Amino acid sequence: QVQLVESGGGSVQAGGSLRLSCAASGYTRSMGWFRQGLGKEREGVATIKTDGSTTYVDSVKGRFTISRDNAKNTLYLQMNSLKPEDTAMYYCAAETPTCSGAYCFIWGAVFGNWGQGTQVTVSS
Repeated sequence: QVQLVESGGGSVQAGGSLRLSCAASGYTRSMGWFRQGLGKEREGVATIKTDGSTTYVDSVKGRFTISRDNAKNTLYLQMNSLKPEDTAMYYCAAETPTCSGAYCFIWGAVFGNWGQGTQVTVSS
């Protein structure tokens, strides 16, 4: 299974920016960013297919941009105009053919391969 390693999280004030990266050890199909706030369920933030087509949750449209570099097997999430409600653990995930792992999220595809997460904290 392809390994996913996130980086780029941190603490920032409201209105600031962060860029998350996710390095994959091999080829992946659709990829996505998901987040889980303390005491909340995991939610989808953005996904991107191999052809570059994207999907965003309404709360981040116009502020976040997902992109990928297929040559480098790397996924990115540029986050601008951050708000305190964006505070969460952010996870990178890759599409899998079936849901056979411990956790899956279905959002246009089955996302069953997960990184360890990177924390984003936005202070007001």
